Amino acid sequence: MRPAIQERFFGAPRECYNAILSRTGLFSRLGRVMHLIQFVCTGFRLLAGVRFEPSPGINVIVGDNAQGKTSLLEAILFAATARSHRTNAETELVGHGESWFQLRAHAARHDREVTLELNWWKGVKRFKVNGVLQTRVSDILGKLNVVLFSPEDVVLVKGSGANRRRFLDMELSQISPTYLNALQQYRQALRQRNELLRRDSPDPELLDPWDAQLAQHGVVLTREREDFVRDLSKRAAEAYGHIAAGERLSLTYQADVPAAESLGAVLEKTRSSDLRRGATTRGPHRDELLIDIAGRPARNFGSQGQQKTAALALRIAELELVRERTGEYPVLMLDEVLSELDERRSRLLFDAIDRQVQCLITTATVTTHPALLGREDAVYRIERGILERQ
Repeated sequence: MRPAIQERFFGAPRECYNAILSRTGLFSRLGRVMHLIQFVCTGFRLLAGVRFEPSPGINVIVGDNAQGKTSLLEAILFAATARSHRTNAETELVGHGESWFQLRAHAARHDREVTLELNWWKGVKRFKVNGVLQTRVSDILGKLNVVLFSPEDVVLVKGSGANRRRFLDMELSQISPTYLNALQQYRQALRQRNELLRRDSPDPELLDPWDAQLAQHGVVLTREREDFVRDLSKRAAEAYGHIAAGERLSLTYQADVPAAESLGAVLEKTRSSDLRRGATTRGPHRDELLIDIAGRPARNFGSQGQQKTAALALRIAELELVRERTGEYPVLMLDEVLSELDERRSRLLFDAIDRQVQCLITTATVTTHPALLGREDAVYRIERGILERQ
Protein backbone atom coordinates (compact mmCIF):
# COMPACT_ATOMS: atom_id res chain seq x y z
CA MET A 1 0.00 0.00 0.00
CA ARG A 2 1.27 3.50 -0.74
CA PRO A 3 1.18 5.56 2.50
CA ALA A 4 1.10 8.91 0.71
CA ILE A 5 -1.86 7.91 -1.41
CA GLN A 6 -3.63 6.35 1.55
CA GLU A 7 -3.21 9.53 3.59
CA ARG A 8 -4.36 11.71 0.73
CA PHE A 9 -7.56 9.83 0.03
CA PHE A 10 -8.37 7.98 3.26
CA GLY A 11 -6.60 9.94 5.95
CA ALA A 12 -8.83 11.14 8.82
CA PRO A 13 -11.71 12.64 6.82
CA ARG A 14 -14.25 12.09 9.62
CA GLU A 15 -14.42 15.81 10.43
CA CYS A 16 -15.29 16.47 6.79
CA TYR A 17 -18.06 13.86 6.82
CA ASN A 18 -19.51 15.10 10.09
CA ALA A 19 -19.50 18.64 8.76
CA ILE A 20 -21.42 17.50 5.69
CA LEU A 21 -24.00 15.69 7.81
CA SER A 22 -24.38 18.61 10.16
CA ARG A 23 -24.61 21.17 7.35
CA THR A 24 -27.21 19.26 5.34
CA GLY A 25 -29.19 17.88 8.27
CA LEU A 26 -29.53 14.59 6.39
CA PHE A 27 -30.36 12.41 9.37
CA SER A 28 -33.30 14.58 10.36
CA ARG A 29 -34.62 15.31 6.86
CA LEU A 30 -34.39 12.07 4.95
CA GLY A 31 -36.17 9.61 7.19
CA ARG A 32 -35.83 5.92 6.38
CA VAL A 33 -33.83 6.28 3.20
CA MET A 34 -30.21 5.25 2.66
CA HIS A 35 -28.03 7.87 1.00
CA LEU A 36 -24.47 7.86 -0.22
CA ILE A 37 -22.83 10.96 1.26
CA GLN A 38 -19.36 10.62 -0.17
CA PHE A 39 -17.48 8.15 -2.32
CA VAL A 40 -13.71 8.29 -2.76
CA CYS A 41 -11.91 6.14 -5.29
CA THR A 42 -8.40 5.83 -6.67
CA GLY A 43 -6.74 3.29 -8.93
CA PHE A 44 -10.02 1.65 -10.03
CA ARG A 45 -9.99 1.19 -13.80
CA LEU A 46 -9.39 4.69 -15.24
CA LEU A 47 -10.68 6.51 -12.12
CA ALA A 48 -7.42 8.06 -10.94
CA GLY A 49 -8.75 10.03 -7.98
CA VAL A 50 -12.50 10.61 -7.72
CA ARG A 51 -14.23 12.35 -4.82
CA PHE A 52 -17.98 12.14 -5.37
CA GLU A 53 -20.47 13.88 -3.08
CA PRO A 54 -23.88 13.17 -4.62
CA SER A 55 -27.08 14.96 -3.85
CA PRO A 56 -29.78 13.04 -1.93
CA GLY A 57 -32.01 13.22 -5.01
CA ILE A 58 -31.37 12.54 -8.70
CA ASN A 59 -27.73 12.80 -9.77
CA VAL A 60 -26.95 12.75 -13.49
CA ILE A 61 -23.45 11.78 -14.57
CA VAL A 62 -22.77 12.78 -18.18
CA GLY A 63 -19.89 11.55 -20.27
CA ASP A 64 -18.93 10.08 -23.61
CA ASN A 65 -18.23 6.39 -23.95
CA ALA A 66 -15.12 5.01 -22.21
CA GLN A 67 -14.74 8.07 -19.98
CA GLY A 68 -15.47 6.35 -16.67
CA LYS A 69 -19.15 6.85 -15.88
CA THR A 70 -19.97 3.12 -15.81
CA SER A 71 -16.75 2.46 -13.89
CA LEU A 72 -17.91 4.89 -11.19
CA LEU A 73 -21.11 2.93 -10.61
CA GLU A 74 -19.15 -0.32 -10.78
CA ALA A 75 -16.77 0.94 -8.09
CA ILE A 76 -19.66 1.86 -5.78
CA LEU A 77 -21.19 -1.57 -6.34
CA PHE A 78 -17.85 -3.24 -5.58
CA ALA A 79 -17.45 -1.26 -2.35
CA ALA A 80 -20.93 -2.36 -1.24
CA THR A 81 -20.91 -6.00 -2.37
CA ALA A 82 -17.31 -6.97 -3.25
CA ARG A 83 -18.42 -7.89 -6.76
CA SER A 84 -18.45 -6.38 -10.22
CA HIS A 85 -21.36 -6.68 -12.62
CA ARG A 86 -18.99 -6.65 -15.60
CA THR A 87 -16.25 -9.14 -14.75
CA ASN A 88 -15.27 -11.95 -12.40
CA ALA A 89 -11.56 -11.21 -12.91
CA GLU A 90 -10.72 -8.59 -10.29
CA THR A 91 -7.37 -7.85 -11.93
CA GLU A 92 -9.36 -6.12 -14.69
CA LEU A 93 -10.53 -3.56 -12.14
CA VAL A 94 -7.03 -2.26 -11.47
CA GLY A 95 -5.94 0.88 -13.31
CA HIS A 96 -3.39 0.61 -16.08
CA GLY A 97 0.11 0.29 -14.67
CA GLU A 98 -1.13 -0.10 -11.09
CA SER A 99 -1.23 -3.09 -8.74
CA TRP A 100 -3.83 -1.78 -6.29
CA PHE A 101 -6.96 0.29 -5.85
CA GLN A 102 -8.79 1.85 -2.90
CA LEU A 103 -12.45 2.61 -2.35
CA ARG A 104 -14.25 4.40 0.47
CA ALA A 105 -18.00 4.88 0.76
CA HIS A 106 -19.64 6.93 3.48
CA ALA A 107 -23.41 6.63 3.77
CA ALA A 108 -26.27 7.82 5.94
CA ARG A 109 -28.80 5.27 7.10
CA HIS A 110 -32.01 6.15 8.90
CA ASP A 111 -30.45 5.63 12.33
CA ARG A 112 -26.70 5.82 11.87
CA GLU A 113 -23.80 6.52 9.54
CA VAL A 114 -21.56 3.84 8.06
CA THR A 115 -18.18 3.93 6.34
CA LEU A 116 -16.92 1.10 4.15
CA GLU A 117 -13.29 0.91 3.10
CA LEU A 118 -11.79 -1.50 0.61
CA ASN A 119 -8.11 -1.90 -0.20
CA TRP A 120 -7.21 -4.26 -3.06
CA TRP A 121 -3.56 -5.11 -3.64
CA LYS A 122 -2.32 -7.91 -5.90
CA GLY A 123 -5.46 -10.00 -5.45
CA VAL A 124 -5.82 -9.48 -1.70
CA LYS A 125 -8.89 -7.59 -0.45
CA ARG A 126 -9.06 -5.91 2.95
CA PHE A 127 -12.32 -4.47 4.23
CA LYS A 128 -13.10 -2.12 7.08
CA VAL A 129 -16.50 -1.11 8.43
CA ASN A 130 -16.37 2.11 10.47
CA GLY A 131 -12.64 1.63 10.81
CA VAL A 132 -12.83 -1.97 12.04
CA LEU A 133 -11.10 -4.65 9.95
CA GLN A 134 -13.48 -7.35 8.70
CA THR A 135 -12.32 -10.94 8.26
CA ARG A 136 -14.93 -12.05 5.71
CA VAL A 137 -16.49 -10.46 2.66
CA SER A 138 -19.91 -11.43 4.03
CA ASP A 139 -19.32 -9.00 6.92
CA ILE A 140 -19.79 -6.01 4.61
CA LEU A 141 -22.98 -7.15 2.86
CA GLY A 142 -26.05 -5.18 3.88
CA LYS A 143 -24.06 -2.25 5.29
CA LEU A 144 -24.64 -0.19 2.13
CA ASN A 145 -27.50 -1.51 0.02
CA VAL A 146 -27.43 -0.62 -3.65
CA VAL A 147 -29.49 -1.64 -6.66
CA LEU A 148 -27.85 -1.35 -10.07
CA PHE A 149 -29.50 -1.55 -13.47
CA SER A 150 -27.14 -1.81 -16.42
CA PRO A 151 -27.50 -2.78 -20.09
CA GLU A 152 -25.92 -6.13 -19.17
CA ASP A 153 -28.98 -6.91 -17.04
CA VAL A 154 -30.79 -8.20 -20.12
CA VAL A 155 -29.00 -11.52 -19.45
CA LEU A 156 -31.32 -11.89 -16.44
CA VAL A 157 -34.08 -12.45 -18.96
CA LYS A 158 -32.47 -14.00 -22.02
CA GLY A 159 -29.40 -15.62 -20.45
CA SER A 160 -28.95 -18.97 -18.73
CA GLY A 161 -30.45 -19.96 -15.40
CA ALA A 162 -27.08 -19.34 -13.73
CA ASN A 163 -27.59 -15.59 -14.25
CA ARG A 164 -30.96 -15.65 -12.51
CA ARG A 165 -29.67 -17.79 -9.64
CA ARG A 166 -26.82 -15.35 -9.19
CA PHE A 167 -29.37 -12.53 -9.06
CA LEU A 168 -31.36 -14.30 -6.34
CA ASP A 169 -28.24 -15.16 -4.36
CA MET A 170 -26.84 -11.63 -4.46
CA GLU A 171 -30.05 -9.86 -3.54
CA LEU A 172 -31.03 -12.28 -0.77
CA SER A 173 -27.50 -12.22 0.66
CA GLN A 174 -27.75 -8.45 1.15
CA ILE A 175 -31.00 -8.57 3.11
CA SER A 176 -31.07 -12.00 4.82
CA PRO A 177 -28.20 -13.15 7.07
CA THR A 178 -29.94 -16.53 7.35
CA TYR A 179 -29.84 -16.96 3.59
CA LEU A 180 -26.23 -15.80 3.32
CA ASN A 181 -25.09 -18.31 5.95
CA ALA A 182 -27.02 -21.17 4.30
CA LEU A 183 -25.64 -20.24 0.87
CA GLN A 184 -22.05 -20.25 2.11
CA GLN A 185 -22.48 -23.61 3.85
CA TYR A 186 -24.27 -25.11 0.84
CA ARG A 187 -21.56 -23.98 -1.60
CA GLN A 188 -18.81 -25.39 0.60
CA ALA A 189 -20.56 -28.77 0.92
CA LEU A 190 -21.24 -28.81 -2.84
CA ARG A 191 -17.56 -28.22 -3.62
CA GLN A 192 -16.50 -31.01 -1.26
CA ARG A 193 -19.06 -33.45 -2.66
CA ASN A 194 -18.06 -32.71 -6.25
CA GLU A 195 -14.38 -33.17 -5.42
CA LEU A 196 -15.20 -36.62 -4.03
CA LEU A 197 -17.27 -37.50 -7.07
CA ARG A 198 -14.38 -36.66 -9.39
CA ARG A 199 -11.96 -39.01 -7.65
CA ASP A 200 -11.08 -42.39 -9.09
CA SER A 201 -13.25 -45.07 -7.41
CA PRO A 202 -14.46 -42.90 -4.51
CA ASP A 203 -16.00 -44.50 -1.42
CA PRO A 204 -19.74 -43.73 -1.68
CA GLU A 205 -20.07 -43.65 2.12
CA LEU A 206 -17.81 -40.59 2.22
CA LEU A 207 -20.60 -38.68 0.49
CA ASP A 208 -22.99 -39.13 3.43
CA PRO A 209 -21.88 -36.12 5.52
CA TRP A 210 -21.91 -33.82 2.50
CA ASP A 211 -25.36 -35.08 1.48
CA ALA A 212 -26.61 -34.26 4.98
CA GLN A 213 -25.20 -30.74 4.82
CA LEU A 214 -26.62 -30.10 1.36
CA ALA A 215 -30.03 -31.26 2.56
CA GLN A 216 -29.85 -29.14 5.73
CA HIS A 217 -28.86 -25.89 4.04
CA GLY A 218 -30.59 -26.52 0.72
CA VAL A 219 -34.02 -26.45 2.30
CA VAL A 220 -33.25 -22.97 3.67
CA LEU A 221 -32.26 -21.73 0.21
CA THR A 222 -35.41 -23.15 -1.35
CA ARG A 223 -37.72 -21.69 1.27
CA GLU A 224 -36.14 -18.21 1.20
CA ARG A 225 -36.07 -18.12 -2.59
CA GLU A 226 -39.72 -19.11 -2.82
CA ASP A 227 -40.75 -16.34 -0.41
CA PHE A 228 -38.56 -13.77 -2.15
CA VAL A 229 -39.78 -14.60 -5.66
CA ARG A 230 -43.40 -14.57 -4.49
CA ASP A 231 -42.97 -10.99 -3.26
CA LEU A 232 -40.74 -10.01 -6.16
CA SER A 233 -43.23 -11.26 -8.74
CA LYS A 234 -46.02 -9.01 -7.50
CA ARG A 235 -43.87 -5.89 -7.50
CA ALA A 236 -42.15 -6.68 -10.79
CA ALA A 237 -45.53 -7.17 -12.44
CA GLU A 238 -46.66 -3.78 -11.16
CA ALA A 239 -43.47 -2.04 -12.35
CA TYR A 240 -43.54 -3.75 -15.75
CA GLY A 241 -47.23 -2.98 -16.29
CA HIS A 242 -46.59 0.66 -15.43
CA ILE A 243 -43.58 1.09 -17.74
CA ALA A 244 -44.94 -1.11 -20.55
CA ALA A 245 -48.47 0.31 -20.47
CA GLY A 246 -50.44 -2.71 -19.37
CA GLU A 247 -48.41 -5.68 -20.62
CA ARG A 248 -48.36 -8.58 -18.14
CA LEU A 249 -45.20 -9.95 -16.54
CA SER A 250 -45.03 -12.97 -14.22
CA LEU A 251 -42.23 -14.67 -12.29
CA THR A 252 -42.23 -18.30 -11.17
CA TYR A 253 -39.66 -19.97 -8.96
CA GLN A 254 -38.99 -23.49 -10.19
CA ALA A 255 -37.16 -25.48 -7.53
CA ASP A 256 -35.13 -28.43 -8.84
CA VAL A 257 -36.15 -30.25 -5.66
CA PRO A 258 -39.45 -28.85 -4.31
CA ALA A 259 -39.63 -28.07 -0.60
CA ALA A 260 -42.15 -30.89 -0.15
CA GLU A 261 -39.50 -33.43 -1.21
CA SER A 262 -36.42 -34.49 0.75
CA LEU A 263 -33.20 -33.31 -0.87
CA GLY A 264 -31.35 -35.96 1.09
CA ALA A 265 -33.52 -38.70 -0.41
CA VAL A 266 -33.08 -37.27 -3.91
CA LEU A 267 -29.29 -37.16 -3.51
CA GLU A 268 -29.27 -40.76 -2.35
CA LYS A 269 -31.39 -41.77 -5.33
CA THR A 270 -29.14 -40.00 -7.83
CA ARG A 271 -25.85 -41.02 -6.20
CA SER A 272 -25.01 -43.66 -8.79
CA SER A 273 -25.52 -41.29 -11.72
CA ASP A 274 -23.61 -38.53 -9.90
CA LEU A 275 -20.66 -40.91 -9.45
CA ARG A 276 -20.68 -41.66 -13.16
CA ARG A 277 -20.89 -38.02 -14.15
CA GLY A 278 -18.53 -36.71 -11.47
CA ALA A 279 -20.92 -33.92 -10.45
CA THR A 280 -23.94 -33.25 -8.23
CA THR A 281 -26.88 -33.11 -10.62
CA ARG A 282 -29.75 -32.23 -8.27
CA GLY A 283 -30.28 -29.44 -5.76
CA PRO A 284 -30.87 -25.68 -5.42
CA HIS A 285 -27.84 -25.00 -7.62
CA ARG A 286 -30.05 -26.20 -10.48
CA ASP A 287 -33.08 -24.05 -9.65
CA GLU A 288 -34.66 -21.73 -12.21
CA LEU A 289 -36.51 -18.42 -12.18
CA LEU A 290 -39.05 -18.39 -15.01
CA ILE A 291 -39.93 -15.00 -16.52
CA ASP A 292 -43.04 -14.80 -18.70
CA ILE A 293 -44.52 -11.90 -20.66
CA ALA A 294 -48.16 -12.27 -21.67
CA GLY A 295 -47.99 -15.94 -20.70
CA ARG A 296 -44.99 -16.78 -22.91
CA PRO A 297 -41.33 -17.29 -21.89
CA ALA A 298 -39.61 -13.93 -22.22
CA ARG A 299 -36.29 -15.65 -22.86
CA ASN A 300 -37.53 -17.22 -26.08
CA PHE A 301 -40.39 -15.04 -27.27
CA GLY A 302 -39.83 -11.57 -25.79
CA SER A 303 -38.67 -8.77 -28.06
CA GLN A 304 -35.45 -6.97 -27.21
CA GLY A 305 -37.46 -4.06 -25.82
CA GLN A 306 -39.63 -6.36 -23.71
CA GLN A 307 -36.58 -8.17 -22.33
CA LYS A 308 -34.89 -4.90 -21.35
CA THR A 309 -38.06 -3.61 -19.72
CA ALA A 310 -38.51 -6.89 -17.84
CA ALA A 311 -34.93 -6.66 -16.51
CA LEU A 312 -35.56 -3.10 -15.39
CA ALA A 313 -38.83 -4.13 -13.71
CA LEU A 314 -36.88 -6.73 -11.71
CA ARG A 315 -34.58 -4.01 -10.42
CA ILE A 316 -37.46 -1.68 -9.51
CA ALA A 317 -39.14 -4.57 -7.69
CA GLU A 318 -35.86 -5.32 -5.93
CA LEU A 319 -35.72 -1.67 -4.82
CA GLU A 320 -39.13 -1.97 -3.14
CA LEU A 321 -38.36 -5.35 -1.58
CA VAL A 322 -35.13 -4.09 -0.03
CA ARG A 323 -37.12 -1.24 1.50
CA GLU A 324 -39.69 -3.66 2.91
CA ARG A 325 -37.10 -6.08 4.28
CA THR A 326 -34.64 -3.53 5.72
CA GLY A 327 -36.90 -0.58 6.47
CA GLU A 328 -35.16 1.85 4.11
CA TYR A 329 -34.66 2.41 0.41
CA PRO A 330 -31.27 1.47 -1.06
CA VAL A 331 -29.27 3.66 -3.42
CA LEU A 332 -30.49 3.20 -7.01
CA MET A 333 -27.93 3.29 -9.82
CA LEU A 334 -29.13 3.41 -13.44
CA ASP A 335 -26.46 2.95 -16.08
CA GLU A 336 -27.43 4.29 -19.51
CA VAL A 337 -31.10 3.57 -18.83
CA LEU A 338 -32.18 6.52 -21.00
CA SER A 339 -30.54 4.93 -24.03
CA GLU A 340 -32.29 1.63 -23.35
CA LEU A 341 -35.85 3.03 -23.25
CA ASP A 342 -37.83 5.34 -25.48
CA GLU A 343 -39.02 8.71 -24.16
CA ARG A 344 -42.45 7.46 -23.04
CA ARG A 345 -41.06 4.49 -21.11
CA SER A 346 -38.34 6.67 -19.60
CA ARG A 347 -40.99 9.04 -18.23
CA LEU A 348 -43.00 6.14 -16.85
CA LEU A 349 -39.87 4.70 -15.23
CA PHE A 350 -39.17 7.85 -13.23
CA ASP A 351 -42.83 8.10 -12.30
CA ALA A 352 -42.55 4.60 -10.81
CA ILE A 353 -39.57 5.47 -8.58
CA ASP A 354 -40.29 6.98 -5.18
CA ARG A 355 -39.04 10.56 -5.04
CA GLN A 356 -37.19 9.81 -1.78
CA VAL A 357 -34.81 7.40 -3.51
CA GLN A 358 -31.27 8.60 -4.21
CA CYS A 359 -30.58 7.94 -7.90
CA LEU A 360 -27.25 7.93 -9.69
CA ILE A 361 -27.89 8.02 -13.45
CA THR A 362 -25.27 7.84 -16.17
CA THR A 363 -25.91 9.05 -19.69
CA ALA A 364 -23.97 10.03 -22.78
CA THR A 365 -26.77 12.31 -23.92
CA VAL A 366 -27.43 15.91 -22.98
CA THR A 367 -29.06 16.38 -19.59
CA THR A 368 -32.16 18.01 -21.09
CA HIS A 369 -33.67 14.59 -21.75
CA PRO A 370 -37.46 15.03 -21.48
CA ALA A 371 -37.74 12.29 -18.85
CA LEU A 372 -35.30 14.13 -16.58
CA LEU A 373 -36.19 17.74 -17.29
CA GLY A 374 -36.64 19.56 -14.01
CA ARG A 375 -36.02 16.47 -11.87
CA GLU A 376 -32.25 16.38 -11.58
CA ASP A 377 -30.77 17.76 -8.36
CA ALA A 378 -27.13 17.63 -9.43
CA VAL A 379 -25.31 17.17 -12.73
CA TYR A 380 -21.74 15.91 -13.09
CA ARG A 381 -19.50 15.48 -16.08
CA ILE A 382 -16.84 12.82 -16.27
CA GLU A 383 -13.97 12.87 -18.76
CA ARG A 384 -10.90 10.63 -18.75
CA GLY A 385 -11.79 9.44 -15.27
CA ILE A 386 -12.08 12.95 -13.79
CA LEU A 387 -15.43 13.87 -12.27
CA GLU A 388 -16.60 17.48 -11.92
CA ARG A 389 -19.91 18.96 -10.80
CA GLN A 390 -21.51 21.27 -13.33
